[in-house]
Amino acid sequence: MINYGRQSINQKDIDAVVKVLKSNFLTQGPYVKIFEKKLSKYFNAKYSLAVSSGTSALNLAAKILKWGKGDIIFSSPITFLASANCIENAGATPKFIDINLNDYSIDLNKLEQQLKKYKKKSKALIITDYAGHPSDWLKISKLKKKYNIQVINDNCHAMGAKINSDKGYAVKYADISILSFHPVKAITTGEGGALLTNNLKYFKLADQLRSHGVVRDQKQILKKGNWYYEMRNLGENARMSEIQASLGCSQITKLNHFVAKRNKIAKFYNEIFKKQSLFTIPKIKRNFYHAFHLYPLLVNFKKLGKTKKKVFNEFKKKKINLQVHYIPINTQPYYKKKFGLNKKNFTNALYFYEREISLPIYFDLSSNQLNYIKKVCKKIFQI
Repeated sequence: MINYGRQSINQKDIDAVVKVLKSNFLTQGPYVKIFEKKLSKYFNAKYSLAVSSGTSALNLAAKILKWGKGDIIFSSPITFLASANCIENAGATPKFIDINLNDYSIDLNKLEQQLKKYKKKSKALIITDYAGHPSDWLKISKLKKKYNIQVINDNCHAMGAKINSDKGYAVKYADISILSFHPVKAITTGEGGALLTNNLKYFKLADQLRSHGVVRDQKQILKKGNWYYEMRNLGENARMSEIQASLGCSQITKLNHFVAKRNKIAKFYNEIFKKQSLFTIPKIKRNFYHAFHLYPLLVNFKKLGKTKKKVFNEFKKKKINLQVHYIPINTQPYYKKKFGLNKKNFTNALYFYEREISLPIYFDLSSNQLNYIKKVCKKIFQI
């Protein structure tokens, strides 16, 4: 079965994990700090904090930025649930903004209209670099300054992406950048994530919150005993293990290689679909480098004469698992019941959801598998 995404693990990765398994530390040892240093170097971030998941990183960010009742946090509906759930968990109000149909990120013109409307309550933006294509960060930076608003970059799709050859654009423009190392991402630690920032205050607080809000102050330890610690903030256990970090240290050395292969696969797909009126292939802006966590293909199912469900089933019979990214968050029962849904305000997101399918894209896809996918596509789509 060819899935839409999967991890790539080699002997070097296995050896790195085995080394930790034979060591004295399975958690809270040296490899987490080593991995954090590698993350900082790769993404040009002053501070990196490895955590248990991208979701944990989002929840920590919400606490660091002190979101709460009365605050409005803006987000796209075309992203994973965690980007909205962290707002709800903080007690703030999510405000969804429709996407644009160029890079499938949040529509910045519609966003600014809402920033003007809710100027006093607007607290933050969560910007998802959808599928691996960076959003318009120069314009986002201007909005950040103009409306004095916090910005989080959900960079989970876009590890290895660039703007003007800069891999560190995310933390450059956002207060906090979030990464995920789930197995379908460009690199993996099994589960796991990271929080990146150039703000020392945010980093120190995140470091506390990651481990139950506990602080081990050396002056207090000398005074009271080496067992002594204080809980100064309400935190959680969001730590990354040594096992995960060792895998991350090995994986990050291959990130550029992994992303280059994903771009190669995307070009292969483009050649199949670009001249066909049934499809819309992903666009790439000038001076932008796409990370291609996903290959989102838009299909005109009405013109094809088949439903999306039928197409999915036909691919599955051929041992290819497609996926959809994403069901718009504001159509989910929880959010729809709580906030309602005016479809007129989300024509692009609903249009996108109606047509989007995610084709298989990951490092270990072989030429034979790609040619097989091509053959199946031609048969199912009748091209």
